[in-house]
Amino acid sequence: MSNNRPDVSIPTDLRLAEVIGAISLATDLGMGNPLEYALCSCVLAVRLGDALGLGDEDLREVYYQALLRYIGCNAETHMLSSLAGDEAAVRADFGQIDTGNIGEVVGVMTRAIRQANAGASPTHVARMVARGLLTLPKIKASFAEHCEVAQRLGERLGFEGNVVRALGQLYERWDGKGSPRGLKGENVALSVRVVTIAQDAITFQRIGGTEAAVAIARKRKGTIYDPNIVERFCNLAPTLMAQLDEEPSWDMVLSLEPGKRVYLTEPQFDAACHAMADFTDIKSYYTLNHSTGVARIAADAARRCRLPDSDVKDIQRAGLLHDLGRISVSTAIWEKPGRLTEREWERVRMHAYYTERILAHSQTLARLGTMAGMHHERLDGSGYHRGAHASSLSPAQRILAAADVYQAMTERRAHRPALQPEAAAAELRREVHAGRLDSDAVTGVLAAAGHRVSQARLDMVAGLSSRQVEILRLLARGNSMKQIAALLTISEKTVDNHIQHIYNKIGVSTRAGATLFAMEQDLLNPSA
Repeated sequence: MSNNRPDVSIPTDLRLAEVIGAISLATDLGMGNPLEYALCSCVLAVRLGDALGLGDEDLREVYYQALLRYIGCNAETHMLSSLAGDEAAVRADFGQIDTGNIGEVVGVMTRAIRQANAGASPTHVARMVARGLLTLPKIKASFAEHCEVAQRLGERLGFEGNVVRALGQLYERWDGKGSPRGLKGENVALSVRVVTIAQDAITFQRIGGTEAAVAIARKRKGTIYDPNIVERFCNLAPTLMAQLDEEPSWDMVLSLEPGKRVYLTEPQFDAACHAMADFTDIKSYYTLNHSTGVARIAADAARRCRLPDSDVKDIQRAGLLHDLGRISVSTAIWEKPGRLTEREWERVRMHAYYTERILAHSQTLARLGTMAGMHHERLDGSGYHRGAHASSLSPAQRILAAADVYQAMTERRAHRPALQPEAAAAELRREVHAGRLDSDAVTGVLAAAGHRVSQARLDMVAGLSSRQVEILRLLARGNSMKQIAALLTISEKTVDNHIQHIYNKIGVSTRAGATLFAMEQDLLNPSA
């Protein structure tokens, strides 16, 4: 006998490649690379692997190595930003040098530290440069942190075997002078050897064209790169790099996936969202478990507010993903103890946009991205990045915004201590009074967080007001707009406006759909 529960083994319409592609866009931002850099390198790496005669299994490892290579990039941001300011800018510079050449490493770090301390006294700058150079061994050690985090996240995303093994070799070199294990020659995974040259080739093509990419490959032959792969690349470079100066489309990268396409089941989708949340939150000591906390409170609040189960699931996933765009902002800004400058504040405001942008390519993820990207919007239009007003914000988006505020207030930040729960609750109520946060959403969030609230305030269903529930009940009983207007002593136009809002909130477009919703939610009983 069926228990009416969904079969969790049935795949969703979301491909694993779409999730990994979205993560690659986030890592582009974290590494200081142009958006879609990893997508470009994936195209080139697969083309190069094909030219080397690799089979589907090896090509699949190359494909995912190219997209996943920097998934551990948030592991060492605190150390880098404390030394040199904007860690993404430093990484972009590191991407152009031979990190085995101590002179080039010292040059990059010295320039970065001087820039981070621009305007300070010469004595202070000299002291910071000296400090930075003394900590160079820590930078090398941080490669091991990056690799370990990449491997753990890779496993959580469902990878195993050679793919995970290769994620632990991101900074290894052909000559054995890499990190973290100093592997040499063919002991370095084939996918790592292919992807390393492919990603560097993309970097130098953008600087000086295909000729520059070929020149750097020949220069680094036998040191960073596998000589055989270098020869194959250089001989075919014009063909391999054709049209790569134009951004490859998302669809192109998805179509290149070697082997059988993998679609995620519901539990796998949830696991991927949790992995992406931790990838985001590990960027700063102040945000550890922030996204999981927001997701938990928002989903519980949505459930208490009697939103449909599908909305509860969406809001939980959007809560896990809502801060993906944080990676676009330097940790030095997130951890700044003092007041932000206008320029820094503008970068912070853009992180919500980048959350939406990272998730925009995939139809399934884009739906969540639209909700997640609105978590800093406010009813009065004072939020960001869109400056949306109340009429544009769904009940789920209002709940997510309130949950984010509450969770953040109860967490320590560089510029303030954590607020006690009652103080945070008082702040949320003040935001309601000021017209910025939704009253019903805040009530649900506070209830989810363990605060005592009026049960009557939790009786809303799908964000419907008591008047809208009353109109829905009359509509479901077959009353016309004219009859409803007469019964409630309001105008027909007002009734029509309410009905349109009701339809939008509960996701239907017909009276029959609204009637079924009212039945499902047990709203036809006058005491409901």
